[in-house]
Amino acid sequence: MSLIEKIDKEHLPRHIAIIMDGNGRWATARGKDRSFGHQEGVVAVRKTVEAARAVGLKYLTVYTFSNENWNRPREEVIALMELLVTAIHRETPDLIKNNVRLLAIGNLERLPEKAYATLQTCIRQTAAGTGTTLILALSYSSRWEITEAVKQIAREVSDKKIELSEINEARVSDYLMTKDIPDPDLLVRTGGEKRISNFLLWQMSYSEFYFTDIYWPDFREEELYGAILYYQQRERRFGKTSEQLNL
Repeated sequence: MSLIEKIDKEHLPRHIAIIMDGNGRWATARGKDRSFGHQEGVVAVRKTVEAARAVGLKYLTVYTFSNENWNRPREEVIALMELLVTAIHRETPDLIKNNVRLLAIGNLERLPEKAYATLQTCIRQTAAGTGTTLILALSYSSRWEITEAVKQIAREVSDKKIELSEINEARVSDYLMTKDIPDPDLLVRTGGEKRISNFLLWQMSYSEFYFTDIYWPDFREEELYGAILYYQQRERRFGKTSEQLNL
């Protein structure tokens, strides 16, 4: 029996964020080039999106490429950008067919022209999707995002568009790239590492964390369902006591 049968559909996380780690190590363990691991990682994304749709998840964010990843060997970066173009071209028809909307967050202008154009075309073509929203974090880092938000707020205070007294947590959230997306309820990280790697630092202040040793290319539907079941066993108190929650 699939784990999906055990999931309480009335208690789903609204938003799951995933750090897709382990592509390179997965390939190396098989005597393959790291690029082979990234190619198989695309398959894992497809399967995970299918699983998200099947269970009724509304938002899924995948950490696809960080700002720090630009520092990887040039050949690997070029291969990743080419893979991004190929994958988006190949997956767009299925995204449209399956009512999946694509969004992207990050310093997207830093992407190569072809990758940027391909991404924007897919975003436009899937804009009518009302099922799962898939968010690609591309050329993204949370410290960069927060720094850019601070700059915008500072400019608006300087231009007297907002008052200093108006700056609060909700206002800061409105200047982030995720302003129209609910904060993640659950973070999943594959590959055995237990850190969040500069990913959605502000947004994950109250997320539940689920770490697995499985390398990303081996992540499939049942792994996602297992993570959701873990989430459903957690007591989310948001600073309150258990007794307050039960009143």
